[in-house]
Formats: sequence, structure tokens, C-alpha cells
Amino acid sequence: MVTIDNYDFKGKRAIIRVDFNVPLNDKGEVTDDTRIRAALPTIKKVLAEGGSVILMSHLGRPKKNPDPKFSLEQIVSTVEDRLGHKVAFAGDCMGAKAAEMAAALKPGEVMLLENLRFYAEEEGKPRGLAADASKEEKDAAKKALKEGPQKEFVKKLASYADCYINDAFGTAHRKHASTYLIAEYFPNDKMFGYLMEKEVKALASLMEKPAHPFCAIIGGSKVSTKIGVIKSLIEKVDSIVIGGGMTYTFAAAQGGKVGNSICEPDMFPVALEILQLAKEKGVELVMSPDALIADDFSAAANTKEAAADNIPEGWEGVDIAAEGKKRFREHILGCKTILWNGPVGVFEIDKFATGSKEVAEAIAEATKNGAYSLIGGGDSVACVNKFGLADQVSYISTGGGALLEYIEFGDLPGVAAIRK
Repeated sequence: MVTIDNYDFKGKRAIIRVDFNVPLNDKGEVTDDTRIRAALPTIKKVLAEGGSVILMSHLGRPKKNPDPKFSLEQIVSTVEDRLGHKVAFAGDCMGAKAAEMAAALKPGEVMLLENLRFYAEEEGKPRGLAADASKEEKDAAKKALKEGPQKEFVKKLASYADCYINDAFGTAHRKHASTYLIAEYFPNDKMFGYLMEKEVKALASLMEKPAHPFCAIIGGSKVSTKIGVIKSLIEKVDSIVIGGGMTYTFAAAQGGKVGNSICEPDMFPVALEILQLAKEKGVELVMSPDALIADDFSAAANTKEAAADNIPEGWEGVDIAAEGKKRFREHILGCKTILWNGPVGVFEIDKFATGSKEVAEAIAEATKNGAYSLIGGGDSVACVNKFGLADQVSYISTGGGALLEYIEFGDLPGVAAIRK
């Protein structure tokens, strides 16, 4: 495998898959530039060695082409500011203009392609199907897209450059055109960027040789989105702290009352299976005995504390409460390796964020005392940034779904494509 440090970029055009799927406000302004800053070392490396850069990324989930709401043109000024370099915007990722700009690119120049997901070919998912289309019709449309238009789409992207760099860990779990298929066009000229290399090494170290006790803190709203990773972690960790909306599915599955809290009744058997599996493996499941509950999902709501398994009707759990904070903190401080994915409350609303803040502060303190901590997933990263603790943890991963799938399966399509 070629690495970015032993490749000669002089006079070469490098097409770099970055993850610029950044949050924007109503004015189209970047509100968190973490992912942009994470890609800078790779971009600067290519430029410093006499190469030119073609950046490609997706933004959001557009359903049509083009959709100004999801245009990457909105982030150009932020990229230029952070990079300290002029960035030309192609206005499209296909078409004559993009090809001409790429062909005319001189050493030291940077261009940004338009949102890849403006084309169905990027994800390989056909659009425009009737709402009542049968499974057979959907499968046929997907096959037709992949066998024709998607191949041409990938070939066109690859034609812009002399080498390919994947530096988008956050999308490495997708078998998309720009993260997986394109690598085949660069058999001897494909490599990880610095961010991807760092992410893969950090996760491999975390999962292969962690110091014990090893604790995973898994938050988020639904058990259904975390089943695989929780089951996988039970095989690797000493304990799992479960927070967020998932708490109430576990509570209700055991006969508790959770009021209007988010809950997945169809996941009760799975929750009970996880409890039994953890017991068999000797893995401690740590949950908050109490909850901060609210009579409305808003900052103006009335709040009070209640047992997490005895929440009255008309009220919903929005955060852990006093006993939960104490239990989570004490548990975290006793661990040598800590993985955190998912807040333990509705951290976007300040009055519901105190539990997630307590968790973040405990992780920072444990890190200061010698523990290794890895924070992954957009909301968890947003938490440590919100509380000003990003520089007090060991490693912050840019991946959410990619992080979880790496933990569950031990590899990712975007990683495997470079290693081939």
C-alpha cells in the first residue's frame, strides 16, 4: 500500500475524498469546522510537494440536482480561510467545466467539486421511482444504475486526476463511487490521507490492545441503531454505560413505566437479549437509576427528576439525573480505556445537557489521570466541543457510522479498497 509520505506528488493532480459534510446555519454558514480542519494536513502535504488538489465531498442528503441548500459553494470561503489558500469552485462534479478546470489545474492550485450526491450515481441509489414501486422494480433500477451510469460517473471522476487519496473516514463505511469504486482506477496510486491513517491506527489500537478496565459509553436515541455495535462490544469491553433514549427501551423491556419517553417496543426482545448476553459474558451494563424528565420537548418545558423506570404519563426522559451523574462519573474514573459514542441526554438544549457535560468532564479527568479516551460520532464530538473539552481527551474520531461499523466488523469498505 502506498502512503502519502512516500508518494511523489510533484506535477501530479490528486483527487482527495474529504468529508466536508459540515453543519450549516440558515444563512449557509459553517457552524462547526472540525471536519474541514481535520483534512488540512493532507491537502497541505500535496501542495507543499508540488502537486495540485481536487477536493470532492458530499453535503447532506439532497434529493434533487442541484439543490442550493446543499451546495458546497457555501463552504468555499471557510475552506479558503482555514487552508489559507484560494479554492476554485467547479459548480458541478460532472460536465465539461469540471473536466476543463481539472485539466488546467497547475501545481499549487486547489479546486472543489460540487456536491457528489447531486447525482444518484454517487450512492448507487436510483431516484424518481414511484412510491409504490415493487422490490423487483427497485432492484432492477439499482442494477441498471450500477451497470451503466454509475460506472461512467466513477470513470469520469477518476479521469480528473493522477492519484487518489481517501481522507474521509466518516464515509469509509459506504460502498459509494467516491469512497470505494474509484480506488480501482488507481491500482498503484491510491492511499490514505493523514486523517484516515490516523483514524485506522487509533481504532486498531483501541480494539486490539486496550488497557483494562475498558468501558464503552453508548448513547443515542434508539436501540435499533446500536444493536450490532453493543453486541460486538460485549465481546471486547469490561463494561458498557448506556444512556440517551435507549435507556427507556431497556427500562420498559423490564416492565418499567417510561411515560412519553422515546421507546421502541419492537426492540424489547433485543434489549432483554443484550442484558442476558452481558450477564453471560461478565460485562457490567451501567444505566442511570434516575432521569431528568420534561413535560415538553423544548427549552421552556417544566422539569423534575424521577426514577428512570417510573416516569409518569405526559412526561419524557431527556437526561440523566443526580444519581445517574454520580454513578456514571465514578464508573468512568475507574476505567483505563474509554470509548464514547452518543450523548446521554438532549444536549442541544442546555437545560438537558448537564448529564452529557458530566460524562465529558469525567472522561477528561480520567484522561488526565492516565486513561486513553476516544470520542466518536458527530453528537459526541459536538458535546466535547460545546463544553470546551476537545483538547482534554486522547483522540477525537471524525466518524460516526464508520466508527461503529469498524468496531462491529473490524474493517470498512473505504479502508479495504485502499489496501487492495
